[in-house]
Amino acid sequence: MRILIYLTLFLPFLAIAQGKVGLVFEEMPNDTNRINSVSEHSSVLPAIRLLDTNHHSKNSETSTNYFSIHALADLGFRYNSSAEYRAGAGVSIESGINNKWYFRACAIEGIGQSDSTFQPKSYIFDQRSSNFLYTDIRGRVSYTPNSIFNFQAGLDHNFIGEGNRSLFLSDYGKAYPFGQIRARFWRMEYSILYQFFKEETSSGWRMKNGATHHISFNAAKWLNIGIFETVVFMPKDTMLNRGYDAEYLNPVVFYRPQEYSMGSSDNVLVGASLTARIKETTLYAQFILDEFFLAEIKAKSGWWANKYGGQVGIKGRATYNGIKTFYRLEYNAIRPYTYAHLNSGQNYGNQGMTLAHPLGGNFMEILGELKGQKGKWTGKLFASYFLQGLDKDGFSYGGNIYQPYTNRPYEYGHFVGQGKGNNGLRINLYVGYCLQKATNLHVFIENQLRYDSAYDRLSYIPMLGVRSQLWNDYRNY
Repeated sequence: MRILIYLTLFLPFLAIAQGKVGLVFEEMPNDTNRINSVSEHSSVLPAIRLLDTNHHSKNSETSTNYFSIHALADLGFRYNSSAEYRAGAGVSIESGINNKWYFRACAIEGIGQSDSTFQPKSYIFDQRSSNFLYTDIRGRVSYTPNSIFNFQAGLDHNFIGEGNRSLFLSDYGKAYPFGQIRARFWRMEYSILYQFFKEETSSGWRMKNGATHHISFNAAKWLNIGIFETVVFMPKDTMLNRGYDAEYLNPVVFYRPQEYSMGSSDNVLVGASLTARIKETTLYAQFILDEFFLAEIKAKSGWWANKYGGQVGIKGRATYNGIKTFYRLEYNAIRPYTYAHLNSGQNYGNQGMTLAHPLGGNFMEILGELKGQKGKWTGKLFASYFLQGLDKDGFSYGGNIYQPYTNRPYEYGHFVGQGKGNNGLRINLYVGYCLQKATNLHVFIENQLRYDSAYDRLSYIPMLGVRSQLWNDYRNY
């Protein structure tokens, strides 16, 4: 009997399996349409494209043993009160071995002069007066032994959700080292993500860790239900050097009961999502829960620790006169103090930036996208309006997740938009032409309009650039 058990565990790793890992990149009209199936999952990015035994993927791409190397460019010039620029060059290496191993590494080294809305979110960044130096590094190694398991490790972003924003895990901040296990079986995909973050303090960099579980369940070909949980914890504090806590390495443990059993003050968030696909249209929603007390919710007291948020959206594709189009309409809202904690070592952030929605907490937002592609030309229009509550009078009103929630002005009466209210408007118009498909190299023109009522500031920022778009470069918040 023991021999049979060993064979059962070992034989799956001898099965034929092929897989290639995609990119964490925005949806475009030319993207391959997802075929509704109980075995396909799209809520965790980058996607794993599983291939059949004929070495052809389900979206008709081929995969063989290969090695490729390409030059990368990151050149941009814009005017924002004064001329600003950034200029970088680098290399991209990609390889596949026996349709099981996949490797990708990209690096760009550059220099620039601008404010924070134009600076790249690079892993290595050195500010020198008005100038800066940056090294943007991304890479991952993937091993797919069979049609069930996939193992990954690297320095990159990961994204969970169907929206432009994600209330679970997004790619608006800086990349981080990670390890990942994904398993597909029956109608489910189970993902485990081990993350290694860091924060800059007065005494240097301080490490912090994260562990994330996500379950994707296809209740029907057109209906997906997702369950999310994550924990952020410090490997070392003034009392204890924990390292990467072994309790959080368990791939099947629930973090909230585990946190309580350990008597810890680690930051645990849980969430749920719902996605419905009807032909070319997708309806989606997310709900994130940081902390709550049901009695206080029923009392409508505005208790500070009722921390949660939600997202609803619709997106789809269509073709008009030979132009492929993509559209999206999305609403997001987050209560004050959501994602925040006692200090930067326990909040839901990395290197000074949020891991979820770029606005942090204490806001509501509505956004829209319209994109069109024909041949090598791409056009994009993005617009968003948001109400955000900023801090004032030395108190935290729950918008900045890097402010400790202990610095709140009172216990009750908290509401979305409290503090110094800021009505914000962002409009981006982009036109680009693809020069090279392998590295998604585009020459582009972008026009951005920004308004913030809290500062009575209206800005029009034109930009011209040439960029290898292998990862997102957001300036839409």
